[in-house]
Amino acid sequence: MKSLFAATALCLAATATLAGPTCTAPEAQWMKEADFKAKLQQQGYDIKTFKVSKGKCYEIYGFDKAGKKVEIYFDPITAAILEQK
Repeated sequence: MKSLFAATALCLAATATLAGPTCTAPEAQWMKEADFKAKLQQQGYDIKTFKVSKGKCYEIYGFDKAGKKVEIYFDPITAAILEQK
């Protein structure tokens, strides 16, 4: 029984680790996706995937200006980086 509890706890911890940040601002206040993408491209990002995360933040997968692979969560209003992997 202890091993089942430990396995469940480990799975929950792993799931929490994989989850990104949460954004709570109303979508009506968000920067338009096209404007947001353009701003990032001007900063040198090569965006391969752009989406709204489960936590309601903007999330990109792609490459930075140095060619390094990135996964970044952004505040959809300010475009501030919230988390980078």
